Amino acid sequence: MKFLVVGDIIGKPGRKALKYYAISNPGAFDVLVVNVENSAGGFGINRKVYEELKAIGVDVMTSGNHIWDKKEVLEFINTPDLLRPANYPEGVPGRGYGIYEKKGVKFAVINLMGRVFMDPNLESPFSTFDRIYEEIREQTPIILVDFHAEATSEKTAFGIYVDGRASLVYGTHTHVPTADQVILKKGTGYVSDVGMSGCWYSAIGMKSEDVIRKFLTGLPQRFEVEEKEDVVFNGILAEIDESSGKCLRIERVQKYLTREELKEL
Repeated sequence: MKFLVVGDIIGKPGRKALKYYAISNPGAFDVLVVNVENSAGGFGINRKVYEELKAIGVDVMTSGNHIWDKKEVLEFINTPDLLRPANYPEGVPGRGYGIYEKKGVKFAVINLMGRVFMDPNLESPFSTFDRIYEEIREQTPIILVDFHAEATSEKTAFGIYVDGRASLVYGTHTHVPTADQVILKKGTGYVSDVGMSGCWYSAIGMKSEDVIRKFLTGLPQRFEVEEKEDVVFNGILAEIDESSGKCLRIERVQKYLTREELKEL
């Protein structure tokens, strides 16, 4: 089974890039999993954007620390195909993992968030994975993990920790794609960060002048999505054996698109 996983999509440019790639590559993948925490105006997700992404064909949506930025998300956070990090403390609304079925094949997606430079109130993503794995291991061997984290050391340590149990571990959050895609020794596909989809001539998707002003002055700034530049689409295409859950192939997908190519979307 072929999975296309897409990291942080940044506002309207990221959504357009996703739509363009999905339309332009029919049959290239069976399942589409997308991190949506920056999909609505660069911060969070709302119901309108959720419906737009479903219309594109997104099967499962993952997220991270920005999942709560749009307050209306609380109205639909329990939707089965919308995940928030599973290692939030008990009592936080929403779900951190799910088991899904596509073309008669069951697969699981787990959403976790790192703690280094992130949120100290989170539970350990390592022990959280252990608990979830014991709950789902008998239901499907295909297990994908969106590890939303800042530190590459935490990401790589986690990848090796779950090697042979998860089918695919892919990092999100830093918006910059890494070139370390690999199949680990026990069969887990791994990459430290998928990268963002959005305007590439920007400060990780945001208007660069706003970010530069903050670095120059140290004063708080309101960040807005860059929408007037050309766009990059980043993803990972992974092929996973349906019986063993092992990753057979993992490759980066990167496509640069002009505003002219996307204007009709």
